[in-house]
Amino acid sequence: MYAAIVVLTAMGLLLGYALGMAAKYLKVEKDPLVDEIEAMLPGTNCGQCGLPGCPSAAQALAAHEAPVTLCPPGGKALAQQLADKLSVSVDLSGMEEEAPVYARIKEDQCNGCTRCYKVCATDAIMGANRQIHTVFTEACNGCGKCVEVCPTNGLVLVPEPPTLRTWRWSKPQAR
Repeated sequence: MYAAIVVLTAMGLLLGYALGMAAKYLKVEKDPLVDEIEAMLPGTNCGQCGLPGCPSAAQALAAHEAPVTLCPPGGKALAQQLADKLSVSVDLSGMEEEAPVYARIKEDQCNGCTRCYKVCATDAIMGANRQIHTVFTEACNGCGKCVEVCPTNGLVLVPEPPTLRTWRWSKPQAR
């Protein structure tokens, strides 16, 4: 019995040492620019940019294969930050400044099919099978994937109501 304990302990130590050395000598170097760009992106992996997630969007941006205006949740502010980081010029006139939106469930039309929270990238929808669902507005990024898969049209995207923290004075109109 003691021999088995000694043998298994020795094997564990040797394999642990081998894995540690492999991690040290065989690690893949990443571009630090990709890490910086990925930190700037929202990180919700919503797929609104057409890429599978924020890490692949950061790689495309670092390789100059994607425009800096690719992230709809980031808006104009993120596009300008990315343009400054990558030292490229950007035309923001084509980007409309949208008010933030979030999904809202119409309880009278929801049948509890659970398709919506299976596609939610941010886990903003909570519910159970054949139960009414709800949306955590703080977690919702307004990508609209849940609206597309809802068979009963029980989800809508509504603009976020202004709060004391988000309200801004509107710009005066020129006469």
